[in-house]
Amino acid sequence: MGRTYFVEEAIGQYLSDLSTKLKPYVTGLLIGQCSTQRDYVIWAVRTPPKEEQKEDSRPSTLASIDEEWITAHASQVSRMLPGGLLVLGVFIIVTPELSKESQNVLRKLIFSVEKSLTKRRLWKPVEEEVSDRAALQICSSTKKVVCRTYDVQDPKSSAKPADWKYQSALSASWLTLGCTVNVNIHIPLLTTSPNHDLEKNTKNGLNRWSKQIEDSVFLINGQVKGDDTELLEGQKKLKGNTQSSTQFSDVKVLTQLTQGSSHRSTATVQVCSGSINLKGAVKSRAYIHNNKPRVKEAVQALKRDIINTLSDRCEILFEDLVINEGPHKKSFEREYHVLPQRLFVRVAGSSVMLSDYKFGDEAAGEIQERFVELLDQSVQAEDIHIAEEMSTVEICPVTGHMEDTQPKQLTKATLLLKLQQNMGVVIAAAVALLASIFSFNYFSD
Repeated sequence: MGRTYFVEEAIGQYLSDLSTKLKPYVTGLLIGQCSTQRDYVIWAVRTPPKEEQKEDSRPSTLASIDEEWITAHASQVSRMLPGGLLVLGVFIIVTPELSKESQNVLRKLIFSVEKSLTKRRLWKPVEEEVSDRAALQICSSTKKVVCRTYDVQDPKSSAKPADWKYQSALSASWLTLGCTVNVNIHIPLLTTSPNHDLEKNTKNGLNRWSKQIEDSVFLINGQVKGDDTELLEGQKKLKGNTQSSTQFSDVKVLTQLTQGSSHRSTATVQVCSGSINLKGAVKSRAYIHNNKPRVKEAVQALKRDIINTLSDRCEILFEDLVINEGPHKKSFEREYHVLPQRLFVRVAGSSVMLSDYKFGDEAAGEIQERFVELLDQSVQAEDIHIAEEMSTVEICPVTGHMEDTQPKQLTKATLLLKLQQNMGVVIAAAVALLASIFSFNYFSD
């Protein structure tokens, strides 16, 4: 039996409008949430046209579809999704003449998009992760809908039939979880790293930090709950019109300061040319369906959002530096950069808010334009909410000449290690020395 997709009713009208305006074909992304029992599609977003491409000048064959452009769009959209949401499929609307070849195109796009998104993630999927992605085909003339799925974990996966069911106010009463995470990450820059590869070093440092987040304890409304318990267990159910009501859970993240006794701790001496320091308090938010969600699902969505939001804004910062300073900047001086701030945007008809990032000099109009371009969504300026204060990136070189500092650092670190290893000998020697001095002074007097 195939998967069932419950789809926001407004998507049906959106796709119908696209089928009448854009021919002979139009592609796009399906955005929603997977769960073990059912999947939810709450937005569909068409692929934006390239600047040089006019709406009415599309080639008449699917061979002209730009796979790289669609994949890049998916990467940009994924940054704007809060925890719990993901790109869970691709759609194509075609004329009857192109319908036969469209399934092969959809299959290729699904695997390309998933490969691109997976490459950017710092977290790893769990065993029971849903790996099916939707391929939706719609005929622009007959309006016939054909939905199939492919298992993206299996490159040889064949298409499986899936149900596509519309439902009104699908995400109007989804559950919200939010938390603030204080970040103070110190990332060393090794002298062996060529050309001070800041982006690569930062990603490695974030990778280590993400493991700490994965191992953290999450308190939901002040309580530790079992993974398989229902998220709303013990809470009063909302009465009346639940479609206009939302439930918010405040979450505290407790990061482990030390490893358990089963882990052996070792000291490592590394010669460094500087360091990167990430400091600030980041706001995280996740949404979960209201069909008896488990604590495990909610915590997993929030963990991934915490990791994604810091990783994404570091990516955005480095992209901005490349644009403004060039890809081959050779100077390595103390620098301070401000990470883009996170903001949340309310969208009509849903309790789920979309996310974005802004630099300090960006106006609300630029954010609105970005939502229209990437998500085909018109948003009001008053619905844009900046969620946090600014976070900083400090890039610190080692002061002085590299030739002079490296041996001193190494010698100092080595001496400290030797002192720790031979502390007993050092103390004994010190006691003997004091005794001999005392004895000498006594007899001299």
